[in-house]
Amino acid sequence: MPVIETPAGARVPGDDEAPGLLERDRAMLAFEREWWKLPGAKEAAIKERFGMSATQYYQQLNALADTAEALAADPLLVKRIQRRRASRRRTS
Repeated sequence: MPVIETPAGARVPGDDEAPGLLERDRAMLAFEREWWKLPGAKEAAIKERFGMSATQYYQQLNALADTAEALAADPLLVKRIQRRRASRRRTS
């Protein structure tokens, strides 16, 4: 299993702030909040950090965004993910 790191300075909710979320889930939320600060392409960073393709990452991120635990941990980010997804569905 690949090592999951969060960007330097990223706020990662602790278990007390995000009960029910796996470490990977918290890392994905932290990455999605901060990825634009990283050098290089987002897809390469996803592969390096999470050991999965961008498609797999987005599938898991979208599933995560549908959970009450993720919404409680980071409501602004989760709502943004949900809005972006809804917008894509409307234009398809």
